[in-house]
Amino acid sequence: MSHTHTSSLRAPHPTWGIIVFILIAAIGLYFVKWSPYYDRSFVAAETHSIGASILAGADGAVPAASWQAALDYAIRYGKAIWQAMLLGLLLGSALQALLPSQWIRRCLGGLSMGSVVAGGLLAIPSMMCTCCSAPVVAGMRRCQAGPGSTVAWWLGNTMLNPATLVFMGFVLGWHWAGLRLGLGLAMVLSLGWLLNRINRGADRPDMQEALPMDPEEPEQSMRAGAILQRWARLFAGMAMRLLPEYLILVLLLGAARAWLFPVIDISVDNSLLWIVGAAVVGMLFVIPTAGEVPMVQAMLSLGVAAGPAAALLMTLPPISLPSLAMVAKAFKPKELAALMASVVGFGVLAAGLAIGLGF
Repeated sequence: MSHTHTSSLRAPHPTWGIIVFILIAAIGLYFVKWSPYYDRSFVAAETHSIGASILAGADGAVPAASWQAALDYAIRYGKAIWQAMLLGLLLGSALQALLPSQWIRRCLGGLSMGSVVAGGLLAIPSMMCTCCSAPVVAGMRRCQAGPGSTVAWWLGNTMLNPATLVFMGFVLGWHWAGLRLGLGLAMVLSLGWLLNRINRGADRPDMQEALPMDPEEPEQSMRAGAILQRWARLFAGMAMRLLPEYLILVLLLGAARAWLFPVIDISVDNSLLWIVGAAVVGMLFVIPTAGEVPMVQAMLSLGVAAGPAAALLMTLPPISLPSLAMVAKAFKPKELAALMASVVGFGVLAAGLAIGLGF
C-alpha cells in the first residue's frame, strides 16, 4: 500500500461532519422524543393514563388472528414509531459516515465495565424503542463498538428511559417505576458485562469490520461530497436491508396477538406457567416506546395478577423478534441467545419480586 493511500486514510475527520451529526441527533430527538414526552408527562400526571393499550382492538378485546388484525396492528404501530424509525436510520448511517471511527473505538470499543457504563449513560437521552434503536446498534458495531457497550446502549434506551419511568409512576404507581428502574439498571449493566465476558477469551473483541473508505480516489475521501454520498448509500442500504423483514415480522406478530395473549382476565394468576409464558411472549412481542405502560394498566384492571404483569413490564420493551432480526448480523448467535434467555430471566425475577413485595 502506498504512503499516499495510508496517509489519506489517517486524514483528520472534518469538523463539519461531527457538527452535523450532533445537530441531527439533538434536533431529531427534541421533536421526536423530548418535546412530545415532556407534554405527555403532564397528561399522565393529570389523568393517570397515557392512552389505550396498543394490544387491544377497537372494542377493547384482542382481535382474532387474521390478516386484518395484522394490518390494523401494523398501522397503529407504524403511526407511533415511523418518525423515530426514520431518525434511527439517519443516526445509524450518519454514525458511520460522519463521526471519526477512532472516537467510537476509544469510548465504546473495549471489553471493560467502563465501556458498558458509557454505553448505558449515552442511552438515557435517546429514549428510543428497541426497533428504532436497532439501526444505530448496527452502525455502532460497524464502527467497532464493543458488544457489551452496544448492548448497554441498546437496552438502556428502553429500560432507563426517564420519560417511561415518569409515565409508569403516574399511571401504575411509583412502586412499579422503582421495580423497573432497579431491575432495568441491573439488566443493562449485567447483560453488557455478560456479552463482554463471552468475548473475553478472544484475541480481540468480536466486532464487525468497519466499512472501508471508498476505493476510488482515496485522497478525496474526506471531502464533503464523498462523505455525503457515502452517507446516502449507507442510509439507503440500511433501509432496504432492515425494513422489509421488520415489516413482515410486525405484521405476523400483529396477526398472532390472539395466540400470544389468549387470556387477559382474572384467570391469569401468579402460577409459574403464566409468569414464564408472559416473560417469553413479552421478549418476542413488539411495542412502541412506553407501550408497555397502558398494556399493563389494562391487564391489571381486568384482573391479571401482579406476577405476569411484572414479567411483561420487564420483557416487552428491551428486545423483540423484529429488533433481534434487525441486529442479527451485528452479534454472534450465542450472544443473541444469551440476551434472549437473560431478558426472560429478568422477567421471571421481576414477577417474583412483585409477588413478594405485595404489588
